[in-house]
Amino acid sequence: MPFFVYLVECRDKSFYCGYTSDLEKRVKTHNEGKGAKYTKRRRPVKLVHFEKFETKSEAMKRELQIKSYSRKIKEGLVFAKI
Repeated sequence: MPFFVYLVECRDKSFYCGYTSDLEKRVKTHNEGKGAKYTKRRRPVKLVHFEKFETKSEAMKRELQIKSYSRKIKEGLVFAKI
């Protein structure tokens, strides 16, 4: 089963990073206000970046790495995909 690390952009233009095994369901959960406390008051969110991994461990390591990035670097991840 693949795992995904994802970045969503919130209504206030901030980013939220997480990991999941079901990307579509997780974004939907955030937008229903049932996801992370951070995104609950910043809905709607929009998926702007994701990466696929073979193991949960790899995904969790990458999530921590992305969370440590500055906003500018996170924007680079987003805009590199366009």
